[in-house]
Amino acid sequence: MPAGERTVVQRTRWQAAIDDGRSVTLANVRRAIGADTGTAATLNGTGVGIAMIDTGVVSVPGLPPSQIVNGPDLSFESQAPLLRYNDGYGHGTHLAGIMVGNETTTGTYGLSRGAKLTSIKVGTGTGAVDVSQVMAAVDWVVENRNHDPAYPIKVLTLAYGTISEQSPSVGPLHFALEKAWEAGILVVVAGGNGVVTAALTNPATDPFVLSVGAAAGAQTADPADDTESIFTNLGTKRVVDLLAPGSGIVSLRDPGSNIDNTYPTARVGDRLFRGSGSSQAAAVTAAAAALLLQSKPNLTPDQAKQMLISSGTPLTRGRAATLKLRSLHVGRALTAPVPAATSSTESRWSWWGSNDSGKSDGSGDLKDARGAGGIRISGTWLWNEASVFGNYSSRRWTDASKDRTAWSGGRWMDHQLAGNGWGGSSFASKTWQPAAWSFRTWTGSTWFDPAWNGRYWSGRYWSAGVWSGRYWSSEDWSGAHWG
Repeated sequence: MPAGERTVVQRTRWQAAIDDGRSVTLANVRRAIGADTGTAATLNGTGVGIAMIDTGVVSVPGLPPSQIVNGPDLSFESQAPLLRYNDGYGHGTHLAGIMVGNETTTGTYGLSRGAKLTSIKVGTGTGAVDVSQVMAAVDWVVENRNHDPAYPIKVLTLAYGTISEQSPSVGPLHFALEKAWEAGILVVVAGGNGVVTAALTNPATDPFVLSVGAAAGAQTADPADDTESIFTNLGTKRVVDLLAPGSGIVSLRDPGSNIDNTYPTARVGDRLFRGSGSSQAAAVTAAAAALLLQSKPNLTPDQAKQMLISSGTPLTRGRAATLKLRSLHVGRALTAPVPAATSSTESRWSWWGSNDSGKSDGSGDLKDARGAGGIRISGTWLWNEASVFGNYSSRRWTDASKDRTAWSGGRWMDHQLAGNGWGGSSFASKTWQPAAWSFRTWTGSTWFDPAWNGRYWSGRYWSAGVWSGRYWSSEDWSGAHWG
């Protein structure tokens, strides 16, 4: 770490160990969001593609290969054949189950199980990831959104955030997600879990995305008695757009994964697992968006966002009520009036004190986007304006991202990160080819090139630290959070 910089203590954003122990089935969730009656009950997301940038997915009985596509693995584990595409953390698999799960043995069915999920792995088995990897993943989604014409990607869910106060007017990750929005993709982002700060994490601060917090109380049919979950961020300058069930959600278990080993009491039988967080709320909302877009495929992201927000149930308890927040109700969203094709951006930025067009120019520093954290390997920190893949120029990248030329085959900004097309091997119905690449980290004065030994960079695994009873703490942990 450069001189004068403090050691960062990272706290996990997976909340399964500190919830109240109550299990909320996906049938409970379906009822709470109004997806079990009327028109909503006839929908399953068929024809809608959902992209998930997360920790990957793993082959479990509840994830039908026909509904899963593996995009490129951009994680630090992509060089290990046994780890490539696979979810060693357990986070992505749990969210995938909420959206497209089909666990017939237990009767656990995803809220949009007819949709097709494209998984882009960026996080390792400890969750470690840099913002530059997420930016590359978003660019890939935009450029490959029509890879399956029968299931074009219309929803992107991102349960990731950094503790960063970078303005959305310059943030590079904000810029990338706004390019996805402009390409017709509704971006659903977890607001974060407030064990560190009540403010939204980056990029949930972006005024374009649909920012989601977690609601508690989905055991009842009436969401009006819900309130915000004890851990969820609601925001300060920018507040979440919507709450959705996110406490004690029972979805697919990833046996032997990081969270499975850490939270054995969260297991529900052999195949299921209870998880809480704004991550789960974001997955629920992404699935609901898929139902809405199945019914009304020509909606713009602005229209879909406004319909999901305006049709929500006003909350009457807690700080959520004070902030006049609503809880997701997709049943009413399906019958809500369709607003104008493009919403005004003026109101988006009033909270940030900006009077410009309301869009990021992407000129902000990667260092600021990382916020109060970072990643390191073998004691060397990724520092300043360098991606994990090598040199980075904000001007060059923003031009390429805007023009949708950041990717060429398997190369992102001239860095070979994957193969040049489809044809890799995994359990999914379709998989992007892998390729070898070299990790490079900028120390602030020189490049550091760890060696790949066949399993890990420089023979060291990305450590998640030691569980202290409530928080993870580690200097080797990513500076980002899985919501």
